[in-house]
Amino acid sequence: MRSPDSLAITDDDGRSHPAIFAPSTNNDKEDAMASPVAHKIMIVRHAEKPAGDGAPYGVNAKGEQDVEALTVFGWQRAGALAVLFAPSRGPLQHAELATPDWLFAAAVAKHAKSERPIDTITPLAHKLGLAIGDAYTKGQEKDLAQAAVASKGCVLIAWQHEDIPAIADALPLGKQTVPQKWPDDRFDIVWVFDLDTGSGTYRFSQVPQMLLKGDRNSVIE
Repeated sequence: MRSPDSLAITDDDGRSHPAIFAPSTNNDKEDAMASPVAHKIMIVRHAEKPAGDGAPYGVNAKGEQDVEALTVFGWQRAGALAVLFAPSRGPLQHAELATPDWLFAAAVAKHAKSERPIDTITPLAHKLGLAIGDAYTKGQEKDLAQAAVASKGCVLIAWQHEDIPAIADALPLGKQTVPQKWPDDRFDIVWVFDLDTGSGTYRFSQVPQMLLKGDRNSVIE
């Protein structure tokens, strides 16, 4: 298993997390944002979800119907994302993308029961031999951004679409802005943030995934 260059802490359930997952003070947060070490941060929305009470249904990894899981089409995207970010042969299909060293996804919680963010990058995690950092959940986007910025190397985050702009806003972007609404019907794009080591801020770009039928070759405005 590949592991980041960080100390680890173990929670009450015996799971190991990088030490940067621990809560921090405001001063610690400012220090982390002042000296980012992640050279690239990529964010995807979780893959396709059930539309309502009817088909297509959510199906968990055991093949059981589950409203909080991905649809069959969503699982297809999850598998395709593993190839997009970690091709078995040849280079990545887009120069703006990179194979991640760190994986983060929104944890399941009482107020956020969706399993989809973790499900979406589980095939990639298995392929790379990486653990998924799930110490943060919906509503903790600023803390997640701090952890991502402090992670050495390349980071990939899977999250609920309505809160992805909040993650981006918590990154040091300088004068650059990002869209403040992620459309409900877009599952097919990657937000990319590349570190400018001179300014200590991130440059924002968008990469259409173009993986499955119906994917659009357009960015979010």
